Amino acid sequence: MTSPVRAVLPAVATAALVAAGILSVPAASQGATGATQSYLVVYTDSSSSAKASNQIKAAGGALVTRYAAIGVALATSADPAFASTISKASGVTDAAATSGFGVRLDEDQSGADAAAPAEPAAAGDSLSSLQWDMAQIQAPQAHAVTPGSRRVVVGDIDTGLDYTHPDLAPNVDFANSASCIGGVPDTSPAAWNDDNGHGTHTAGTIAAAANGIGIVGVAPNVKVAGIKAGNADGFFFPEAVICSFMWAGSHHLQVTNNSYFADPWLYNCRNDAEQRAIWTAERRAIQYAQSQGTLVVAAEGNEADDLAHPTADATSPDDTDPVLRQIHNDCAVVPVEVAGVVGVTADGNKGFKSYYSSYGVGTADLMAPGGDRILQLTAAAPNGRVLSSWPASLLNVTCLPERRLVDASGATYCYQQGTSMASPHVAGVAALIASRSPGITPGSIAAKLGSTADPVACPSDLSIYDFFPSLNDGSPQVCTGGSGSNSFAGKGQVNALTAVS
Repeated sequence: MTSPVRAVLPAVATAALVAAGILSVPAASQGATGATQSYLVVYTDSSSSAKASNQIKAAGGALVTRYAAIGVALATSADPAFASTISKASGVTDAAATSGFGVRLDEDQSGADAAAPAEPAAAGDSLSSLQWDMAQIQAPQAHAVTPGSRRVVVGDIDTGLDYTHPDLAPNVDFANSASCIGGVPDTSPAAWNDDNGHGTHTAGTIAAAANGIGIVGVAPNVKVAGIKAGNADGFFFPEAVICSFMWAGSHHLQVTNNSYFADPWLYNCRNDAEQRAIWTAERRAIQYAQSQGTLVVAAEGNEADDLAHPTADATSPDDTDPVLRQIHNDCAVVPVEVAGVVGVTADGNKGFKSYYSSYGVGTADLMAPGGDRILQLTAAAPNGRVLSSWPASLLNVTCLPERRLVDASGATYCYQQGTSMASPHVAGVAALIASRSPGITPGSIAAKLGSTADPVACPSDLSIYDFFPSLNDGSPQVCTGGSGSNSFAGKGQVNALTAVS
């Protein structure tokens, strides 16, 4: 279902949104019968969208917000013919309802794990010795060079974050945090508080403070802004994703982490009118953020798919009953396949691609620890997963029993695996690079990430993946390319120390 639309913009966000060309007006009530839905209306350009309010009203809808800088409007209507009617208006290229297009987080919750390791006695923060992932990318050594700058802000576009968590509270940037559920920013902390857990986990990997409690993030001294695009059930609707990138861009955040899929289906086919409208609007929003100096880092996905050679989508739409679709290279995953986005695959503690991680030439730029509970169990990673912060109120609700951990202070943590866990490692290293080089461009950060990564060659024996074919088309996993760049690891595993040296 579509999340409720917030039609009134908080005063604190007005100046930034005006700068971004995001204009909000109250949504009028609908006289027609039927369920009110949210619609994205895509215009030829920004100037064409200036007519949006009158055109949408004439078509039987109400304008909620106009993203003027990208020529996109968000509307509501109870008229089932609204999309067809508004599509005929002058300057409109596409229109689509967003209600059926929420994409759910695809974190692996299956399989029994060993119990979480007992809290160790170790130097540093209380659970640092359990962070095999940080040791693997040499984050502790990088902190001796720089723990990050307070002027650098990473926008974590996710399910919000728990701003009361002891490991996050010192670094939360309240001024740059907002909820975009419904398509209009709400800066009230209660609105962008995490009611799922996923966002708190990714935020901890990026920027958990070095404060003697729990864990230490990749960039423990940078600021992290919670930008809530996913609801309590883990669904990311297009209007929330678009709003999130417009917010990040208008606030000039240096980096965003994106551990989710933003398109209406897993693969968004541009020859489909509805999907094209949402693909276009999301791509424009991402490009707007990039144009404002934001590096966009995104997870590759957990379907063991070769994104460069898609043939089928059997997992979408995941908010209803999946429908098998035959697809092709005109179909893309958002945001990871948008130009300029840094795509991240996952590995485990043995250093090769995790069994579930999607991959692909041209989409996989880097590899980072995401965990692997089947193929890569080690003494350092006995359950294979990545440990990070979790809201105390949700620990017994959304974190499975064998994955829960509470340190001596009472702070709460959860073990998870997925490319969602890999992506924030790269976002954190990007923040360290930005800390060392004020004014560096997104392209230069991406280039530095690649040039300083540790090359990872294709596995000599791919039979380890025989039991883990693509979840969509059943094809075997195939690694192509050399040690300098390949479909599994891109340029290699991110290395925090060499990135800042």
